Amino acid sequence: MKNSFLVIFVPCLFVLGLVISLAIVQEHKIPIKNLYLPSQNSKIRTKVVTHVLIHFISDAAIKPQNPYNIQDIYRIFVNTGTSSHYMIARDGTIYFLVGENRVAFHAGKGELPGLPTYKNKMNEYSIGIELLAIGTRNEMLPVMSEKTYNLITAKNIGYTDAQYRSLNILLNRIFKRYPSIKRDRKHIIGHDEYAPDRKQDPGNLFDWSRLKVLS
Repeated sequence: MKNSFLVIFVPCLFVLGLVISLAIVQEHKIPIKNLYLPSQNSKIRTKVVTHVLIHFISDAAIKPQNPYNIQDIYRIFVNTGTSSHYMIARDGTIYFLVGENRVAFHAGKGELPGLPTYKNKMNEYSIGIELLAIGTRNEMLPVMSEKTYNLITAKNIGYTDAQYRSLNILLNRIFKRYPSIKRDRKHIIGHDEYAPDRKQDPGNLFDWSRLKVLS
């Protein structure tokens, strides 16, 4: 009798978990997909998470007319040994790349004024979110020629409504999991704010006022 109960109960729990997960995704109408990066692209986290870093990424320098192929972007991470916890596609799909309990390699060298703890160590204290996007001409010229930039269609430059919607939902979930992250612009920052001498993302085309989950 006990074994029969387990045979019925365990599969029911599994199905219930799937139903709840689907309900959460459907409620917010955003697909969430696992696209795990290799373990060597991250490491175990030992510090308290206090920040979220926003980035943009694309393959525009190589494929300006097809800059957002997911597998191409995945290979960029793998080949460069970099990573991020999440990636948000143009249609709002959220890709889960690295577990939040691990340090992703997304921030690199940088610092926050008056906060020496974070100098060159932001990876340890942050969650990284990449958005598939392309910045202004001036922001992109350090990584591509003007001729290449001119091949990019206007619709592929900047950010989409779907991305802002998904980013707000994702940030809200992160805030609930990490009370240590304050809902303000001092703790939700751009890569260009942490490393202004070498990074341009998310750039001038990113509209911070559309992050409605911030205080």
